Amino acid sequence: MPKLIALYIRSVAIGFALSAAFLALLIWLNVAGLRGLILGSDAGLIAAAMLFVFNGIIFAGVQFAIAVMKLAEPPEGPKGGTRAPVTRGAAVPVRVRATAQPRR
Repeated sequence: MPKLIALYIRSVAIGFALSAAFLALLIWLNVAGLRGLILGSDAGLIAAAMLFVFNGIIFAGVQFAIAVMKLAEPPEGPKGGTRAPVTRGAAVPVRVRATAQPRR
């Protein structure tokens, strides 16, 4: 199996495990009264399944994105740009005369 597909399957498994833990915490802590809504309703099982699947999709996508970004190799060479450094001269005060303009 190619390494990228194995990485994707691993990320999906981690994402859905996180989703199960998240749903368990939501029900256990009774956030916004979800425990009563899920356990006290006929459609509560469907709601819990939808929460599990949709959060699993989100968590799996985030997990895969993090795993792919970690695959990047560190840049080689000096840390910084190749431009010549900017030299700044000393500040010189400049006198400006202001004349009053007539109002129209």
